[in-house]
Amino acid sequence: MAGLTLLCVTAALLLLTSGGAIPPPEEAARMARFVLHNCDWGALATLSAQEGLRGQPFANIFSLSDGPPGPLGGSGVPYLYLTDMEISVQDLEINSNASLTVSLAQTPYCKKHKYDPQNPLCAHIIFCGSIVKVNDSEAGLAKKALFSRHPEMESWPKDHNWFFAKFNITNIWVLDYFGGLKIVTPEEYYSVKP
Repeated sequence: MAGLTLLCVTAALLLLTSGGAIPPPEEAARMARFVLHNCDWGALATLSAQEGLRGQPFANIFSLSDGPPGPLGGSGVPYLYLTDMEISVQDLEINSNASLTVSLAQTPYCKKHKYDPQNPLCAHIIFCGSIVKVNDSEAGLAKKALFSRHPEMESWPKDHNWFFAKFNITNIWVLDYFGGLKIVTPEEYYSVKP
Protein backbone atom coordinates (compact mmCIF):
# COMPACT_ATOMS: atom_id res chain seq x y z
CA MET A 1 0.00 0.00 0.00
CA ALA A 2 2.84 2.41 0.85
CA GLY A 3 4.38 1.69 -2.57
CA LEU A 4 1.11 2.56 -4.31
CA THR A 5 0.82 5.80 -2.33
CA LEU A 6 4.39 6.76 -3.24
CA LEU A 7 3.68 5.97 -6.88
CA CYS A 8 0.56 8.20 -6.85
CA VAL A 9 2.43 11.10 -5.21
CA THR A 10 5.33 10.72 -7.65
CA ALA A 11 2.92 10.68 -10.61
CA ALA A 12 1.18 13.81 -9.33
CA LEU A 13 4.50 15.62 -8.89
CA LEU A 14 5.55 14.63 -12.40
CA LEU A 15 2.21 15.84 -13.74
CA LEU A 16 2.71 19.23 -12.13
CA THR A 17 6.31 19.53 -13.36
CA SER A 18 6.55 17.68 -16.69
CA GLY A 19 5.62 20.06 -19.46
CA GLY A 20 2.82 21.33 -17.26
CA ALA A 21 4.34 24.10 -15.17
CA ILE A 22 1.79 26.14 -13.30
CA PRO A 23 0.56 29.01 -15.48
CA PRO A 24 1.43 32.58 -14.47
CA PRO A 25 -1.26 34.62 -12.65
CA GLU A 26 -1.96 36.79 -15.71
CA GLU A 27 -3.23 33.70 -17.59
CA ALA A 28 -6.39 33.05 -15.57
CA ALA A 29 -8.11 30.91 -18.22
CA ARG A 30 -5.07 28.63 -18.47
CA MET A 31 -4.89 28.48 -14.68
CA ALA A 32 -8.53 27.35 -14.50
CA ARG A 33 -7.88 24.59 -17.05
CA PHE A 34 -4.63 23.60 -15.31
CA VAL A 35 -6.18 23.32 -11.85
CA LEU A 36 -9.18 21.33 -13.06
CA HIS A 37 -6.99 18.94 -15.06
CA ASN A 38 -4.71 18.32 -12.07
CA CYS A 39 -7.55 17.62 -9.65
CA ASP A 40 -9.27 14.26 -9.21
CA TRP A 41 -12.15 15.50 -7.07
CA GLY A 42 -14.03 18.63 -6.18
CA ALA A 43 -16.60 20.05 -3.78
CA LEU A 44 -19.98 20.22 -5.48
CA ALA A 45 -22.54 22.51 -3.87
CA THR A 46 -26.25 22.07 -4.56
CA LEU A 47 -29.44 23.54 -3.13
CA SER A 48 -30.81 20.86 -0.88
CA ALA A 49 -34.15 19.23 -1.64
CA GLN A 50 -33.98 17.16 1.57
CA GLU A 51 -36.57 17.52 4.29
CA GLY A 52 -35.33 19.91 6.96
CA LEU A 53 -32.65 21.34 4.66
CA ARG A 54 -34.80 22.36 1.68
CA GLY A 55 -33.29 25.37 -0.10
CA GLN A 56 -30.11 25.37 2.01
CA PRO A 57 -26.65 25.08 0.42
CA PHE A 58 -25.28 21.54 0.60
CA ALA A 59 -21.69 20.69 -0.39
CA ASN A 60 -20.43 17.20 -1.11
CA ILE A 61 -17.24 15.68 -2.52
CA PHE A 62 -17.28 14.04 -5.96
CA SER A 63 -14.62 12.34 -8.03
CA LEU A 64 -14.23 14.01 -11.40
CA SER A 65 -12.05 14.11 -14.48
CA ASP A 66 -11.67 16.25 -17.58
CA GLY A 67 -9.63 13.55 -19.32
CA PRO A 68 -6.82 11.06 -18.82
CA PRO A 69 -3.82 12.26 -16.77
CA GLY A 70 -0.99 13.98 -18.59
CA PRO A 71 -0.38 17.33 -20.20
CA LEU A 72 -2.45 16.64 -23.34
CA GLY A 73 -5.39 14.75 -21.83
CA GLY A 74 -7.73 17.48 -20.62
CA SER A 75 -10.88 18.63 -22.39
CA GLY A 76 -11.79 21.17 -19.69
CA VAL A 77 -15.18 19.49 -19.20
CA PRO A 78 -15.64 18.18 -15.63
CA TYR A 79 -17.17 14.70 -15.96
CA LEU A 80 -18.79 12.85 -13.05
CA TYR A 81 -20.13 9.33 -12.47
CA LEU A 82 -23.40 9.60 -10.57
CA THR A 83 -26.30 7.59 -9.19
CA ASP A 84 -29.80 8.74 -8.27
CA MET A 85 -29.22 7.08 -4.90
CA GLU A 86 -26.77 9.84 -3.90
CA ILE A 87 -28.23 12.69 -1.80
CA SER A 88 -26.73 15.52 -3.90
CA VAL A 89 -27.95 13.92 -7.11
CA GLN A 90 -31.44 13.93 -5.61
CA ASP A 91 -31.00 17.68 -5.09
CA LEU A 92 -29.89 18.05 -8.72
CA GLU A 93 -33.03 16.28 -9.94
CA ILE A 94 -35.06 19.17 -8.45
CA ASN A 95 -32.62 21.95 -9.38
CA SER A 96 -29.66 21.13 -11.64
CA ASN A 97 -27.82 24.35 -10.77
CA ALA A 98 -24.63 23.87 -8.77
CA SER A 99 -21.18 25.20 -8.08
CA LEU A 100 -17.98 23.17 -8.20
CA THR A 101 -14.73 24.10 -6.46
CA VAL A 102 -11.37 22.49 -7.23
CA SER A 103 -8.07 23.40 -5.58
CA LEU A 104 -4.38 22.68 -6.00
CA ALA A 105 -4.49 21.92 -2.25
CA GLN A 106 -5.33 18.33 -3.22
CA THR A 107 -2.08 18.03 -5.22
CA PRO A 108 1.48 18.03 -3.83
CA TYR A 109 1.99 21.58 -5.18
CA CYS A 110 0.73 23.56 -2.17
CA LYS A 111 2.40 21.33 0.42
CA LYS A 112 5.68 21.55 -1.48
CA HIS A 113 5.52 25.36 -1.36
CA LYS A 114 4.10 25.38 2.20
CA TYR A 115 0.93 27.17 1.05
CA ASP A 116 -2.13 26.86 3.23
CA PRO A 117 -5.19 25.80 1.18
CA GLN A 118 -6.71 29.25 1.84
CA ASN A 119 -3.61 31.08 0.55
CA PRO A 120 -4.43 32.54 -2.90
CA LEU A 121 -1.14 31.10 -4.22
CA CYS A 122 -2.67 27.66 -3.64
CA ALA A 123 -4.94 28.25 -6.62
CA HIS A 124 -8.58 27.30 -6.55
CA ILE A 125 -11.28 27.60 -9.15
CA ILE A 126 -15.02 28.04 -8.63
CA PHE A 127 -17.30 26.96 -11.47
CA CYS A 128 -21.02 27.74 -11.57
CA GLY A 129 -23.42 26.03 -13.91
CA SER A 130 -25.54 22.91 -14.01
CA ILE A 131 -25.16 19.16 -14.03
CA VAL A 132 -26.47 17.36 -17.12
CA LYS A 133 -26.43 13.72 -18.15
CA VAL A 134 -24.18 13.17 -21.14
CA ASN A 135 -25.71 11.90 -24.36
CA ASP A 136 -24.71 8.57 -25.91
CA SER A 137 -22.14 10.16 -28.22
CA GLU A 138 -20.32 11.74 -25.25
CA ALA A 139 -20.60 8.77 -22.86
CA GLY A 140 -17.48 7.07 -24.23
CA LEU A 141 -15.43 10.22 -23.68
CA ALA A 142 -16.76 10.60 -20.14
CA LYS A 143 -16.08 6.94 -19.37
CA LYS A 144 -12.49 7.16 -20.62
CA ALA A 145 -11.91 10.40 -18.69
CA LEU A 146 -13.28 9.04 -15.41
CA PHE A 147 -12.13 5.42 -15.47
CA SER A 148 -8.57 6.42 -16.43
CA ARG A 149 -8.28 8.35 -13.16
CA HIS A 150 -10.73 6.38 -11.01
CA PRO A 151 -10.42 2.71 -12.08
CA GLU A 152 -12.37 1.57 -9.01
CA MET A 153 -15.51 3.06 -10.60
CA GLU A 154 -15.73 0.19 -13.09
CA SER A 155 -16.44 -2.23 -10.24
CA TRP A 156 -19.08 -0.15 -8.46
CA PRO A 157 -22.42 -1.99 -8.03
CA LYS A 158 -24.33 -2.14 -11.33
CA ASP A 159 -27.68 -2.12 -9.51
CA HIS A 160 -27.00 1.50 -8.47
CA ASN A 161 -27.76 2.62 -12.05
CA TRP A 162 -24.66 4.77 -12.47
CA PHE A 163 -24.65 7.32 -15.27
CA PHE A 164 -22.16 9.76 -16.76
CA ALA A 165 -22.78 13.47 -16.31
CA LYS A 166 -20.92 16.67 -16.90
CA PHE A 167 -20.74 20.06 -15.29
CA ASN A 168 -22.10 22.53 -17.84
CA ILE A 169 -20.01 25.62 -17.04
CA THR A 170 -21.64 29.05 -17.21
CA ASN A 171 -19.37 31.11 -14.91
CA ILE A 172 -15.77 30.75 -13.72
CA TRP A 173 -13.87 32.51 -10.94
CA VAL A 174 -10.13 32.03 -10.44
CA LEU A 175 -8.26 32.77 -7.22
CA ASP A 176 -4.57 32.19 -7.88
CA TYR A 177 -2.88 35.36 -6.64
CA PHE A 178 -3.41 38.31 -4.30
CA GLY A 179 -5.87 40.99 -5.31
CA GLY A 180 -9.13 39.09 -5.54
CA LEU A 181 -11.01 36.82 -7.87
CA LYS A 182 -10.57 36.89 -11.64
CA ILE A 183 -13.52 36.24 -13.91
CA VAL A 184 -13.01 33.93 -16.89
CA THR A 185 -15.71 33.33 -19.50
CA PRO A 186 -16.43 29.78 -20.67
CA GLU A 187 -15.31 30.88 -24.17
CA GLU A 188 -11.92 32.00 -22.81
CA TYR A 189 -11.66 28.82 -20.73
CA TYR A 190 -12.29 26.41 -23.58
CA SER A 191 -10.08 28.31 -26.03
CA VAL A 192 -6.83 27.63 -24.10
CA LYS A 193 -4.89 24.50 -23.24
CA PRO A 194 -3.90 23.80 -19.64
